Amino acid sequence: MKASEIRSTFLKFFESKGHTIVPSSPVVPGDDPTLLFTNAGMNQFKDVFLGFDKRPYTRATTSQKCIRAGGKHNDLENVGYTARHHTFFEMLGNFSFGDYFKKDAISFAWELLTEHFKLPKDKLWATVYAEDDEAYDIWANVIGLPAERIVRIGDNKGARYASDNFWMMGDTGPCGPCSEIFYDHGPDVAGGPPGSPEQDGDRYIEIWNNVFMQFNRTEDGVMHRLPKPSVDTGMGLERLAAVLQHVHSNYEIDLFVNLLAAAKSAVEAAGGSEVDAESPSLKVIADHIRACAFTVADGIIPGNEGRGYVLRRIARRAIRHGYKLGARKPFFHTLVEALATEMGEAYPELRRDKLRITEVLKAEEERFFQTIAHGMEILEGALASGATVIDGETAFKLHDTFGFPLDLTADVCRERGVSVDAAGFDAAMQRQREQARSKAKFKMAQGLAYDGEATTFHGYEHLVCEHAKVTAIYVDGTPVTKAKAGDDVVVVLDHTPFYAESGGQVGDRGELRNGRARLVVEDTVKIQAQVHGHQARIVEGEIEIGDELVARVDAELRAKTIRNHSATHLMHKALREVLGGHVQQKGSLVTPERTRFDFAHNAPVTEAQIAEVEALVNAEILQNHATAARTMAIDEAQKLGAMMLFGEKYGETVRVLEIGGSRELCGGTHVQRTGDIGLFKIVAEGGVAAGIRRVEAVTGDNALAYLQQLEGSLGGVAATLKVTPAEVPARVDAVLEQLRALEKEITALKGRLASAQGDELLASAVDVKGIKVLAATLAGADAKALRETMDKLKDKLKSAAIVLAAVDGAKVQLAAGVTADLVAGGKLKAGELVNFVAGQVGGKGGGKPDLAMAGGTDAAALPQALASVAGWVGERA
Repeated sequence: MKASEIRSTFLKFFESKGHTIVPSSPVVPGDDPTLLFTNAGMNQFKDVFLGFDKRPYTRATTSQKCIRAGGKHNDLENVGYTARHHTFFEMLGNFSFGDYFKKDAISFAWELLTEHFKLPKDKLWATVYAEDDEAYDIWANVIGLPAERIVRIGDNKGARYASDNFWMMGDTGPCGPCSEIFYDHGPDVAGGPPGSPEQDGDRYIEIWNNVFMQFNRTEDGVMHRLPKPSVDTGMGLERLAAVLQHVHSNYEIDLFVNLLAAAKSAVEAAGGSEVDAESPSLKVIADHIRACAFTVADGIIPGNEGRGYVLRRIARRAIRHGYKLGARKPFFHTLVEALATEMGEAYPELRRDKLRITEVLKAEEERFFQTIAHGMEILEGALASGATVIDGETAFKLHDTFGFPLDLTADVCRERGVSVDAAGFDAAMQRQREQARSKAKFKMAQGLAYDGEATTFHGYEHLVCEHAKVTAIYVDGTPVTKAKAGDDVVVVLDHTPFYAESGGQVGDRGELRNGRARLVVEDTVKIQAQVHGHQARIVEGEIEIGDELVARVDAELRAKTIRNHSATHLMHKALREVLGGHVQQKGSLVTPERTRFDFAHNAPVTEAQIAEVEALVNAEILQNHATAARTMAIDEAQKLGAMMLFGEKYGETVRVLEIGGSRELCGGTHVQRTGDIGLFKIVAEGGVAAGIRRVEAVTGDNALAYLQQLEGSLGGVAATLKVTPAEVPARVDAVLEQLRALEKEITALKGRLASAQGDELLASAVDVKGIKVLAATLAGADAKALRETMDKLKDKLKSAAIVLAAVDGAKVQLAAGVTADLVAGGKLKAGELVNFVAGQVGGKGGGKPDLAMAGGTDAAALPQALASVAGWVGERA
């Protein structure tokens, strides 16, 4: 069977058993912050298992696209070294939401494997959780599997082997005991049965996992029983295909044959010569293109944080393996076409977004190819030294300067039998973060000693200067005559199109290059009023004073910045019109992403006022006014009524910008017409100091993306609530009202439960020197229930000292009460009593002499602490 036939057979089989075929959810969970990526078929049904969501079906089946390359489930480092690990894989699954349970789940699996997929029954083994006698009995007596092929797995004394057979989605969430099915490849393959010391061999391969969802694990580690026991199963499509296609490795199945061939051709076209078709590196590339393409298709782009960084790590690992095979130019992105051909029918998003996926991966690949050669040269040099460990400083330099994620360096080292000093790497990373906090990033240019000619700025009219001469170079603040690849430098040019940060507008980014060098400019600042310092990293070749470079500003980033800058002028004018003439600029920051504007105002800006400001600015944009900038004497500018927006120190001559109805002093760069801004949207408003408010806004494509994200979020909420987007507010109000009613009902039930337990405890009170002493735990109680029960017990016991406790996981809630007669006699105080008990359970508390509360963190010590109350009272009575 081909992989596509296996997928179809699985889904149709369970459809015939009353299951609804549900499409795969994205690999990026849209509403689950506990997950980095979708790592199992049950992820999209998590709220159903928890009882928070109800579907129109109680049985479902899916073929779910999954990624395990970050977080708790991370297989990235194993890809290329084993026959079955992947960063991306397909999980075939069937699910029961309070419908059938263990017997049917196991019977369905057995029927499908033996009757439809025709696997020999004598080749199949099963495992059950050590304490799950029910599952064991089903395998033995219902299925008829011989006892020697049913293995109990667990960590208790009754387990046959010491291991684990209890499935958890993550640190928190639905979980339960498992029953796994293994396929025996036969005695010709090394390895022992599951649970044995030789279980890591390849003879016995897990192909199916039946999870019997019975609990929800919360952050405090407590297992809460689910409303209804359910079933979650998972079977790796690739693993099953390997069994059915009679091959040993997942990479030999039909799904990978064409991808491996395409990878081989792409690497050879990029410089690799006669690449070995069996190369493990080809397997890495074929695996990683799947993970990368599906991640990009679901909206992630390479970056330095979170999911974006995981994507970058996977992509760069694949690129490095291509480089290892001889590729010397971008090749990885070309595999998107082959992947779309192979899997596009099952996952149409690959065909729909093929061009976008290709462009995103191509851009990332081009960035990495700019530095990979130098990085590999440094790494090879370190490896050639014969050291068994690559020091953390070298690993960090590779990461920071050449874009090598730590696990990529570790991957190279692993091939040579060398390890990496991860602790040293972490220390270097932490040191950089501390340095970044102590001084602003890329501001090394400020305060440099420079006595050369001023920089001529051409950035108002041009984004490129063809013959910019290097007049100064600084490395670590020290002037030098030349610098080489890998150096962080500040370069001064005689002519530049790069805007230097001032007046709230960030400095330009871009590149400097000639025939023998390339520099990436990461910021531009002013060394002196008329001298621009280009903060850059040399990624190729070397430069020296006197060199001529082509200076090219990043046009896309500049366009985004000027849209935000020009919109800031219009927004300032609109704020004064809406809020009043008292509005004065108190700070600003204009970046490619957004504009941030601080101003004097003594009250929050209301939603209605924000809407009015947005309407005024967008009206100016639609009128498409031309922008005009004139240089004049400062007194002339003042006569024209021009305002100072960005608080710069101006000389006798100033630049006056007129845009729409705004006229202000500004040295920044701007759009040619207001229509170039495109769209304006305020995204945040708040206070930053007494009498100072801050608004943040986005423009152009950033504004469109923001609105699309809001629309998507609203659509997701609407879908969850099963209403139209317009009906969401009313539905949310109704849900909240229902929640409040349920909370009241729960509180009342807890009170009644505690009261009933209190009545039962009266008889357990002991007499200590004429004082009734009662110390006990109330199941299911909260602080309110403890207090209410305490009052009732004191009324009934008349002269008493009482301690009541409630336990939630490891946490303890305590209430101590002393009746009025004992308080008046000065014998006992509730505060002293509660602290005596709390001290034994890792807490403390306080309150009035007749009633005091406390908390603790050691529930295990509670029984002994409660037992000591009578003695404490006896000593003081």
